Amino acid sequence: MASIALKTFIGLRQSSPENNSINFSKSLPTNQTHRRLRINASKSSPRVTGRNLRVAVVGGGPAGGAAAETLAKGGIETFLIERKMDNCKPCGGAIPLCMVGEFDLPLDIIDRKVTKMKMISPSNVAVDIGQTLKPHEYIGMVRREVLDAYLRDRAAEAGASVLNGLFLRMDMPKAPNSPYVLHYTSYDSKTKGAGEKCTLEVDAVIGADGANSRVAKSINAGDYEYAIAFQERIRISDDKMKYYENLAEMYVGDDVSPDFYGWVFPKCDHVAVGTGTVTHKADIKKFQLATRLRADSKITGGKIIRVEAHPIPEHPRPRRLQDRVALVGDAAGYVTKCSGEGIYFAAKSGRMCAEAIVEGSENGKRMVDESDLRKYLEKWDKTYWPTYKVLDILQKVFYRSNPAREAFVEMCADEYVQKMTFDSYLYKKVAPGNPIEDLKLAVNTIGSLVRANALRREMDKLSV
Repeated sequence: MASIALKTFIGLRQSSPENNSINFSKSLPTNQTHRRLRINASKSSPRVTGRNLRVAVVGGGPAGGAAAETLAKGGIETFLIERKMDNCKPCGGAIPLCMVGEFDLPLDIIDRKVTKMKMISPSNVAVDIGQTLKPHEYIGMVRREVLDAYLRDRAAEAGASVLNGLFLRMDMPKAPNSPYVLHYTSYDSKTKGAGEKCTLEVDAVIGADGANSRVAKSINAGDYEYAIAFQERIRISDDKMKYYENLAEMYVGDDVSPDFYGWVFPKCDHVAVGTGTVTHKADIKKFQLATRLRADSKITGGKIIRVEAHPIPEHPRPRRLQDRVALVGDAAGYVTKCSGEGIYFAAKSGRMCAEAIVEGSENGKRMVDESDLRKYLEKWDKTYWPTYKVLDILQKVFYRSNPAREAFVEMCADEYVQKMTFDSYLYKKVAPGNPIEDLKLAVNTIGSLVRANALRREMDKLSV
């Protein structure tokens, strides 16, 4: 039997398989299937005696909450460590329709159902998007503090122990199947603000602790390029809020970001106004001011009720797994280019990783090893690598200059483009296209880019 190469991606480049391949050819007969391999790998690991498998999930965002719930339901003794139970991450808060169903989210945690979007070009040409949506389709807008708390509470109801604590470091196992020792500062009503130093012994660890992941540092997962996201929550009058009732806005242009976009997303009683950048982090407040100015009269007179800033990963880490430690969500680098989306991919990766542990441990009865967790990476990369690649190409082509952004907004007016975009976003699959329409789109795209380049040359002449 030929060796099975488990694919990974570093950034958006397919990595060499030499360090990611498992060769079963010497130990297994050639007629065994891939599914059979997974069963045998699980049964070869030692049984856990006198208890169930113990797993720590570090980080209580969507990735951590989804992972902890899946683990607890699967018979794993689960510990979820989160420092800020009321954390408000600077996040647009958009979730795709498929997430509502897949994660059984109640409608009362969704602030707004966005069915209309305006894409606004550098020259303030606005294109209305959403005409292809079906009556039941929408983009959900949530507040992270509400969504995250809901997922953590559901994990606790499933049996996970939710610990209010700050993860500090972990000691690696001293022998095969020995425990990881996690060091953290516990905060509860008894310790008040001072905190208490504690340790926790577990068999495996899921790092869901964000872009500045300490779990990632513990396994030398490597660095990645990151963006700074800056957001202000602004409470506006009721009559102005009606304009944003089911509408979100996205602004593109060098003024709001040289490599990303600015946004105005509606929440329950306010709007979230923000922007981000990888290349010009020191100028983030200047870009934020420009985003507010572009929104202009629609938010004039509003009161800023919260200011938030946070790093956002730009590509997956060089290493996402070591032994019995796996990274998910932002800690792994699962934020898409172009759109900057991360909530769904965080929750999905947390669930996938937990499912691999539950299956590999036979519902907590056996020890797991790196081969069990690596199945999560194989499944993840196979499912979502095309999505990341397409969005990476779009960002490189259309976010490189103002003329290119004008071309991008012009393309967004096309009904076929809108249908393909929304189908891919709402259901998290690269939508199959119509060959004839794809050809028309290619011709129109080339035409838009030609006009954009001509415009850029004229602008360059004026700047001389």
